[in-house]
Amino acid sequence: MYTGKTEKPCCLCDSPETVARVDLPPRAVRLMKHSGPIAWRDIVGEVSIHFCESDWELVRDLVVEMDMNPLSRCNVARASFSLREDFEALLNQTRAAPDQTELESRLLADARETIANYGEDPMIAERDYVEASIVVDALAALR
Repeated sequence: MYTGKTEKPCCLCDSPETVARVDLPPRAVRLMKHSGPIAWRDIVGEVSIHFCESDWELVRDLVVEMDMNPLSRCNVARASFSLREDFEALLNQTRAAPDQTELESRLLADARETIANYGEDPMIAERDYVEASIVVDALAALR
């Protein structure tokens, strides 16, 4: 039975206790470890990766202090996403391949706005800035 996206363990160390989640566009899966067999074009919606407390500190340092993208160290097997085939099994009908350009455009625009307003808008937390930086960097690397 289809259950949709579920919370997964830390994508770096497999710890079941996670404190942070980052949502990414489906194409970013290609930058993750062991992504070869994943049909990223069949992913419906965002891809979520989770981090335990100690790994979140590492990710924060990589992004904020060193301006590096941690995705190459993240195991795609620990990512949470929904595949088109799962929806087809639930609905018993074939759906068209998802067009992810609108999702990518929205995520990129939101990420750029977050980065531009970080430090000035008190509602933008450091976690939001880290997520936005990862999204912008991932999509830039995939051009």
